[in-house]
Amino acid sequence: MTLDDLPTTIFGGGGGVSVTRRAEAGPKVDPRLDGAGSLQVRLDPNVSIGKAKVFAVYGKGGIGKSTTSSNLSVAFSKLGQRVVQIGCDPKHDSTFTLTKHLVPTVIDVLESVSFHPEELRLDDFVHEGYNGVMCVEAGGPPAGTGCGGYVVGQTVKLLKQHHLLEDTDVVVFDVLGDVVCGGFAAPLQHADRALIVTANDFDSIFAMNRIATAILAKAKNYKVRIGGVIANRSQETDQIDRFNEAVGLKTLAHLPNLDVIRRSRLRKATLFEMEPSPDVELARQQYLRLAAALLAGTDSLSVNPMRDRALFDFLGFD
Repeated sequence: MTLDDLPTTIFGGGGGVSVTRRAEAGPKVDPRLDGAGSLQVRLDPNVSIGKAKVFAVYGKGGIGKSTTSSNLSVAFSKLGQRVVQIGCDPKHDSTFTLTKHLVPTVIDVLESVSFHPEELRLDDFVHEGYNGVMCVEAGGPPAGTGCGGYVVGQTVKLLKQHHLLEDTDVVVFDVLGDVVCGGFAAPLQHADRALIVTANDFDSIFAMNRIATAILAKAKNYKVRIGGVIANRSQETDQIDRFNEAVGLKTLAHLPNLDVIRRSRLRKATLFEMEPSPDVELARQQYLRLAAALLAGTDSLSVNPMRDRALFDFLGFD
């Protein structure tokens, strides 16, 4: 199979994605976009989410983005919001604590109908989870074979076509951990605020700095702004606080390294379904306060990330 054999929607079609094919004249790069010289995923202006408040959750791989996203989605729902959570990682494990199983991905169901989206029903790819949170797993192409941004764009398009977003108050994107072109960037083209999950350690803060840089690049051309930081799996936040002060970030919530959070994942449950305990209540209240703050509206932060080498020296603490 060659590029010409693939569905036209992947290359410049209805999924909201434009991908440059190899040509004699070289790649076509729009100088108005960030990342000149790289492959860019471009938002189709006709495919927008609409009136819902949109939050994209980022962070180093394995930092707890899916746990954060799922519990935050439930917190929004507990505050009376109609919520859609969209998992954007090919592992498609963002929503299993909400649905209790690994749901089929958008790319799976599209493949099952030979990429004819008009043959799909809403319940083919949208699954109701705990407390009414509607769950979607975008999935992704097989490793090394395509652009993850296509899948995010096609997912939003399908949700629009089936009118689900018309009755949605909040959309939460749970984004893959690596800073890459398509799959990482596409949710930023829809989001109002990007949230960064981090721990109080070198690797997490280093990743947070690079993620902030990437978000700011997209903010040049889209409405997304950095909303703040969620400190996770950390008893202390001294290094996060020190970094935040240096670059202009702000911590919105702090989830200590609670064993009940680990156990909730093993139970395939959100914290709002766990047996009451002081630790469960502490975590629930953090998520409820965070959800309320985000609904009320957070300030757009003026962030000035560090260069890698400067950050390496800055993080030389003991």
